[in-house]
Amino acid sequence: MAYPTYITEALVCGSTNSHSADRFFLLFTKDAGMVHAHAKSVREERSKQRYALQECSHIRATLVRGKSGWRIAGVEAIDNLYARAATRDARALLRNLMLLLRRVIHGEVVYPDIFDDVLQVCTMASHLPIQTLETVATLRILYALGYIPPHPAYESLIAEGFSFESLATLSKETEDAATHAVRNALHESQL
Repeated sequence: MAYPTYITEALVCGSTNSHSADRFFLLFTKDAGMVHAHAKSVREERSKQRYALQECSHIRATLVRGKSGWRIAGVEAIDNLYARAATRDARALLRNLMLLLRRVIHGEVVYPDIFDDVLQVCTMASHLPIQTLETVATLRILYALGYIPPHPAYESLIAEGFSFESLATLSKETEDAATHAVRNALHESQL
């Protein structure tokens, strides 16, 4: 019996070594949510997948759901977001976003808007203030997951169709309201 294969874009959020050459990956996929997937012999030098499956990479993965869970059958590298980050602050932003995704997204629930937001933030990191970008990205992620209620003070930041390019004209009051909402949500939810 053949198992169906799924081809989807994914962000590599983390990995754990298994046995002598295998590795488990935490993939935030566009079409399947947060997935724990196993890759065989990926740590060997002859592996063609090892460079595409680096942490903070944007990939197109072929996944197979078997009896024991997800397995990575093939990988195509799209972009290494960590290598693209030009500054130390941009790399810290990327790390913080990946850690946030690992903390707040559990299970195979699909969040395509969050996936698109994270990719857009990673491409805008060299053009906008990092702290503002991180605050607004965190606000949008927590709002999409239901940790933050809508509020008129930051309503424009959580609107559908929001573009991170508009952050260049963000007022100080709106940024402060967003920062307060993020801190409060993280504190109250004990994340």
